[in-house]
Amino acid sequence: MSWALRFLGVGSSQAVELGSAAAVIERDGEALLMIDCGQEAFTAYLARYASTPTALFITHVHMDHVAGLERLFYTIYFDPARCGKVKLYVPAAIVPYLHGRLADYPGVIAEGGANWWDAFQLVPVSRGFWHAGVWFDVFPVRHHLPDTAFGLRLRGSLVWTGDTRPIPEMLASHADADEVIAHDCALHGNPSHSGIDDLEREYPAPLLARCVLYHYASTDDGAQLRARGHRVAAAGELLALAEPGAAGAAP
Repeated sequence: MSWALRFLGVGSSQAVELGSAAAVIERDGEALLMIDCGQEAFTAYLARYASTPTALFITHVHMDHVAGLERLFYTIYFDPARCGKVKLYVPAAIVPYLHGRLADYPGVIAEGGANWWDAFQLVPVSRGFWHAGVWFDVFPVRHHLPDTAFGLRLRGSLVWTGDTRPIPEMLASHADADEVIAHDCALHGNPSHSGIDDLEREYPAPLLARCVLYHYASTDDGAQLRARGHRVAAAGELLALAEPGAAGAAP
């Protein structure tokens, strides 16, 4: 069985040309789970897989990570084969924020009689969830207010930090099985995002060597990150992953 991570987009909210930061976990060449769904990410998904996603995990509700869900709603709501069957794994703490952003608009469709959630199978999650026979860990990260942004771990295979400041305390327990770490990193940090100086200061070299950086501001910034010796993801890149360890056993 083969596993991989497909980067749909790698840019910050301002870097439209790099695509909104999102990815797809693939198993045996098939899309298993989409991570986040900004507008550009949804477009990239359709172009890559020629179909809509069947399952998504949402890290947080900034629009560059969830705006594509509105288009997904309209794509699947009118299709009886897909309506109500797309799984939406959302950390329980941010369900109210997602509802406020996208679902609480009067008159979701012009004809009336529809709720935004009708199109999805909402699965609120806390410490993790099962999907397609595999357990995924969920953990809080440091992005704006506490408990508003979350990362994802596939043990022994992948850690996806989502948008975050450095989180050495979380990675000590959620990246302790030699996982590849897809990490938010720009050339310059700010109160909500990691900069490369932050990561080089906060993370030991062996941990940093496992990081693949995304959510940067421009092609030039990506080149400068690479020039400093770091691995930097590109939009469309397919990253091979190790097969998950103990994937059938939740902690």
